[in-house]
Amino acid sequence: MKTKERKGLRTWIEIDVDAIDSNYREFRSLIPDKTKICAVVKSNAYGHYLVDFSKRMERNGVDRLAVDTVFEGLRLRKEGISVPLIVLGYTLPEMFGEASLNDISVTISGRDALKEAVRIKTLEPLKIHLKFDTGMNRQGFGEEEVLEVLRILSDNVSRGVEVEGIYTHFANAKDPDERGDTEEQIKAFERMKGHFLKTGFKPLIHACATAGAVNYSEAHYDMVRIGIGMYGLWPSERTKVCAEEKLKLKRVMSWKTVVSDVKEVPAGVGVGYGFSEKVSRDSKLAVLPIGYWHGYSRALSSSASVLIRGRRAKVIGLISMDITVVDVTDIKGVKVGDEVTLIGNDGEEEVTPEELAEISGSSNYEFITRINPLIKKFYL
Repeated sequence: MKTKERKGLRTWIEIDVDAIDSNYREFRSLIPDKTKICAVVKSNAYGHYLVDFSKRMERNGVDRLAVDTVFEGLRLRKEGISVPLIVLGYTLPEMFGEASLNDISVTISGRDALKEAVRIKTLEPLKIHLKFDTGMNRQGFGEEEVLEVLRILSDNVSRGVEVEGIYTHFANAKDPDERGDTEEQIKAFERMKGHFLKTGFKPLIHACATAGAVNYSEAHYDMVRIGIGMYGLWPSERTKVCAEEKLKLKRVMSWKTVVSDVKEVPAGVGVGYGFSEKVSRDSKLAVLPIGYWHGYSRALSSSASVLIRGRRAKVIGLISMDITVVDVTDIKGVKVGDEVTLIGNDGEEEVTPEELAEISGSSNYEFITRINPLIKKFYL
């Protein structure tokens, strides 16, 4: 990326659109033609920027987009995105009207919400997806509630509610070697699905997120919801090991900053707050103008590495709110203004979200979604 394009920026994110397109093609080739693909773009597209990522998905021909809130859906509609939208998170009943007017489907996962959905009159039909809890014990109607759900719907058939879909979510699909839990969830979902089909409903049926789509082809149904995989990341290391020969994913995001200062210090001095780490030799340090406010977790202190001039530079001392210090003693020629890679490739070296997540005791999901959304993103 040319320096003039990032003029004035101390940190920025680069999004590889060719990688986005490639990942979509990979999942499209994995999934049967009759099965729709829903790209999950909730939480600011997993930190990749909701609007531009969604536009790229629409350009690729994705069948549906999944957001977390009606507000995210309204933003996409304002940006001219016309592909069908589904809200996966909880929707306050006061937002049902906005959802129906903007053709945004909402998830209904509890009796109170369902009763409100059939009670509130909207100008356009409210499209709903009923979520069933098949064992994750999170959102969703339990198996014992299915008949009551059908009763509520049948008693209010003319109230302007359209059951567009029914779905569930798997709790343990990320380990293809531990199939018992997911197979039990599939059986439970099959029983629930059967009740609906017997009563004449013809909903869109979906169950698999990325791990399920990769590891449980028998549960592809009418649609799969691809989240982390669309960003070129794996839901788990075990899924990657088992599936990377048939599914070639490309990481979409690279995160960069610059060197803002370079200084030489003698052996034995402490670095940063509390002098939590002291250098063991005469050292050259590079100061980076990023910190935990930007999403570079404090848990990476004294452990993580960044890439400068194709070499690894270890973080020294505590990461501050807006400053990180790294050791560049063994890297020749480091100067102010040099580009620094926090996530991504530089020469033969690479720093991945998985590496940073392991060091910080989190997950790749958490790490990328906690990167500050105000950081400028370039789709290249």
